[in-house]
Amino acid sequence: MKNFICTYNARTLASESSIEDLLMQARRIKYDVIGLAETRRRQLFNAVYETGEELFLGTCDSRRVGGDGVLVNTSFSMNIDSFEQLITRIGRLRLKRRGSIPALTIFVVYAPTSNYDEGVEGSKRSMWT
Repeated sequence: MKNFICTYNARTLASESSIEDLLMQARRIKYDVIGLAETRRRQLFNAVYETGEELFLGTCDSRRVGGDGVLVNTSFSMNIDSFEQLITRIGRLRLKRRGSIPALTIFVVYAPTSNYDEGVEGSKRSMWT
């Protein structure tokens, strides 16, 4: 069985309309889990949709930078053990073993490009030390 794990730099998922757009676009591709970066949400968000998809979004920092999350397709939603935002730039999705699907931990990391200012670059370096 193949697993389809993708990443997406969302730029923002702070509004309901941006979340609806994400869901519409995601339904056009084959995926099990989409790791989301740069969500820019100020409050934690978790939703289970009628389709069975589940969305977890962490928060951004005080400058509205960062934030991460995951969109889990129906095929994996029953395997979800937990989603935890470790810091505003790192999230962890834990999937439990179910049938032929092994237990799996997925880390979502938002690391800005070198175009960002030195303050952001310094925090990026601190993620890895």
